[in-house]
Amino acid sequence: MPQLSSDHNNTKKTHATAADIAACRELLRCGSRSFYAASFLLPARFRDPAIALYAFCRIADDAIDCVGDDPVLQAEALEMLNDRLDRLYAGTPIDDPIDRALADVVRDFAIPKRLLEALFEGFEWDAEGRRYEDLSGIYDYSARVAGTVGAMMAALMGARSEEMVARACDLGVAMQITNICRDVGEDARNGRIYLPLSWVREAGVDPDEWLKNPVFNEAIASVVRRLLQTADELYQRSDAGIAGLPLGCRAGINAARYLYAEIGRQVERQGLDSISQRAVVPAPRKLQLLAPILGRAVVSARPVEAPALEETRFLVEAVVAETPQRTPAGVGERVIWVLELFQQLEERERAALSVR
Repeated sequence: MPQLSSDHNNTKKTHATAADIAACRELLRCGSRSFYAASFLLPARFRDPAIALYAFCRIADDAIDCVGDDPVLQAEALEMLNDRLDRLYAGTPIDDPIDRALADVVRDFAIPKRLLEALFEGFEWDAEGRRYEDLSGIYDYSARVAGTVGAMMAALMGARSEEMVARACDLGVAMQITNICRDVGEDARNGRIYLPLSWVREAGVDPDEWLKNPVFNEAIASVVRRLLQTADELYQRSDAGIAGLPLGCRAGINAARYLYAEIGRQVERQGLDSISQRAVVPAPRKLQLLAPILGRAVVSARPVEAPALEETRFLVEAVVAETPQRTPAGVGERVIWVLELFQQLEERERAALSVR
C-alpha cells in the first residue's frame, strides 16, 4: 500500500538532534520496556518517530500523576502540557529533547493535533476520578488514553484510510480494556473503578460499597470476563488493520497486540482474580508467542465490514481530514521501496550470521 514517508526537505528546520532521539530511547528503555522491545521490530524509518511519540505520551502521563490528587496542581499541569503542545505544533518547541523530537514527527508525518489534545482529555478525566456507567463510557475513555495512540501510529505509518484508522483505534481500545481488567484491584485500592458500573450492579454488587472493601468474588469475576470478551472482539477486528500495514511494520504491531491479549489470558488463568494478584505474563510464555507474532505478520486477514466505534470516530475523522494529498507512486518511489526491501533482507541476513 502507498505510504507517507517523512519529509526531508532541507528547507524545513529540523529541531531534534541525535542526542535528543537517544534521550527518547532511554526514557522508553527504562520506563516502557515492552514498547521499547517491540520498537525494534519496526522498520528503521518508523522506529525513532514512534519512540518520540511514545516518549511524549509517557512524560505527559507522568506530569499528571506526579502532582497527586490536588485539583489546582492538576489543572496547572494540564495547562503546561497544552502550552507545550501549542509550541511544538507552532515549530517552536521548548528546550527539551522530547519536545524537539516530537515537533519534527508531527510536522513530517502530519499527526493531527486533535489526537494529542484528546489524549490530554483522557488524563484530565483520570484526574477528575471519572466513573463510567456503561460500555460506551469505557470506550469514550479508552479512545482518549489509548485509541489516540493507535491513531497516531496509523498516521505515522501512512495507514490513513478510514478503515485502517478505525482498526488501529480498535486495537488501542482493546489494549486499554485489557489494562482495566488487569488493574481492577490496584485501581480499587486507590479509590478508582473503571468497570462499567451498570454491569457491576447487574452482577449484584453496589460499586460504592465494594470500593470500601475491594475483594474478589464471582460477581466481579463475571464483569471482568465480559470485558475481556469485549477486548477479544476488538483484537480480532484489529487484525485486518494490522494485515493492511506495510509488511515491515506488522511484526512490531503484532507484538503489542499479542502480548497485551495474553495479559487477558493470564487473568483468565488466575481465575479472573485481578484483585489479590496482578497478571504478569511469564517470560517463557512471551517466547512462545514469537511464532504467532511473526507468522501473522505475513498472513493477510479478511477485511472487516465494521464501521469505527462511535466513540473513536472523531479520531478517525481527524486523521483522514489531515491526510496530505499525494500523487500515485511513480517509478522513483518504487525503486526506493525495492532498495529498502533489499536493505531489510541484508540486515536480517547479517543478524542470522551473527548468531551462528
